[in-house]
Amino acid sequence: MAAATAALLALGLTACSVNDDLAQQYREGNDKGFIAGEFQVVEIAEADRGEPVVFEGVTEHGDAVSSDDLAGEVTVVNFWYAACGPCIAEAPLLEQVWQEHEGQGVQFLGVNIYDQPATARSFAVENGISYPSVIDIEEKAVSFAFAQATPIQATPTTLVLDAEGRVAARIIGQLESASILDTLVAGVVAESA
Repeated sequence: MAAATAALLALGLTACSVNDDLAQQYREGNDKGFIAGEFQVVEIAEADRGEPVVFEGVTEHGDAVSSDDLAGEVTVVNFWYAACGPCIAEAPLLEQVWQEHEGQGVQFLGVNIYDQPATARSFAVENGISYPSVIDIEEKAVSFAFAQATPIQATPTTLVLDAEGRVAARIIGQLESASILDTLVAGVVAESA
């Protein structure tokens, strides 16, 4: 019995160490500046969505923003930071979808998990980003609020919230095309119509 238990334990530990890509990247310490996740899109049926995410923070321009400010609109929330290669690569795609849906009951909000406000403002100018970002580097209160509702396993992660503020879709890793996010946003907007 002891040998069987030891074999199962060894198998379990081996399975974790072989299949845990994020842990492996961390152990390698290759200074990528980010931990990449496997690209993954998860849609959550209306009946399976949890409670609305409640948060408040301050943007890179010093403006207060909270879940109350976004209530009643579909909201795209993107977790990012300036030195993250995939964040830089997906920035124009996020802006493209924002421009397509602006004024149609859709909001975009970044959550910068690492940078000071000046760095976030510079990133927005250099990458043509026109929507605000919460600076969430000290207490991580905004990140924590969202992590209570859905796993945030990698940077970048993009969430689509329904008009009630519930997580309706999650994109883990770099957004591969604007059409993916556009389709998710349009689907959640259509639910509210």
